[in-house]
Amino acid sequence: MSRPVTLFTGQWADLPFEEVCRLASSWGYDGLEIACWGDHLDVRRAATDASYVAEKRATLKRHGLDVWAISNHLNGQAVCDDPIDDRHKSIVNSRVWGDGEPEGVRRRAAEEMTHTARAAAAFGVSTVVGFSGSSIWKYVAMFPPVSDETIQAGYRDFADRWNPILDVFDEVGVRFALEVHPSEIAYDYWSTAAALEAVEHREAFGLNWDPSHMVWQDIDPVGFLWDFKDRIYHVDCKDTRRRTGNGRNGRLSSHLPWGDPRRGWDFVSCGNGDVPWQDCFRTLNAIGYDGPISIEWEDAGMDRLRGAAEAVTFVRSQLFDPPSAAFDAAFATD
Repeated sequence: MSRPVTLFTGQWADLPFEEVCRLASSWGYDGLEIACWGDHLDVRRAATDASYVAEKRATLKRHGLDVWAISNHLNGQAVCDDPIDDRHKSIVNSRVWGDGEPEGVRRRAAEEMTHTARAAAAFGVSTVVGFSGSSIWKYVAMFPPVSDETIQAGYRDFADRWNPILDVFDEVGVRFALEVHPSEIAYDYWSTAAALEAVEHREAFGLNWDPSHMVWQDIDPVGFLWDFKDRIYHVDCKDTRRRTGNGRNGRLSSHLPWGDPRRGWDFVSCGNGDVPWQDCFRTLNAIGYDGPISIEWEDAGMDRLRGAAEAVTFVRSQLFDPPSAAFDAAFATD
């Protein structure tokens, strides 16, 4: 199999990096999508200290693992968010939070993302996955009525804050892959198109495709892949099960916790939900995506030590290489 299967470490940051490497290796993963929190990766150290990067690389090698992407979702969230509040204090690096003054948090979060670009370059990887935050997600219900100017100002705010960050990504030869996700500037099909337009489709800015966030919003993940094929910079693999049809469960979760059956949807282990995996993998082949397939374990109803091991087995059973050039030539027609 040409494409590696990796484990996103964001849901494992409570464990030491060495232990996550040991577990992932024992389950048969090829590598990690390393999260920039816990002790997994300090981007400022990685950007400036070659010995720190060498130590991380040595740990990976000791367990037979590699890395193709690093992820800084939590700090990226604070770049554009409004309001900035105690939710952010609980997720961002303490140096980003500082005194908690909102604009200062946004500015320091942007600095952290430039350090992340440099850390990726020092690590030898070409893709950073993350969140953008959004000043207009709070208007998603569109009531009280919101003017188009307010919405367009939100996209301009995103571009104004992220273009200088993306300049650094260009400078060091790294790409940013925004995870299309509720609470981000791009959370569905049309908001993705608007976000790309806001930054004038610059090459440094692409997408992390995670079908779980599309299925529960009734967005076709296969069509999304095809329409944005030139911007699929990374793939996260997570499943979703919709729990509607009983006249009670809606799409917006009703403020209920993960795993509560009264929600209209929930994340579940790969292969147990509504994502059409074979069609998705066939489309990834068709668009020429040859990067990692990264499993993000977030099933609140299953023990992660069992589920993450089962997930890699399932993904490998569904993942297949595209036809060879010789096969294509043999079946070519005039």
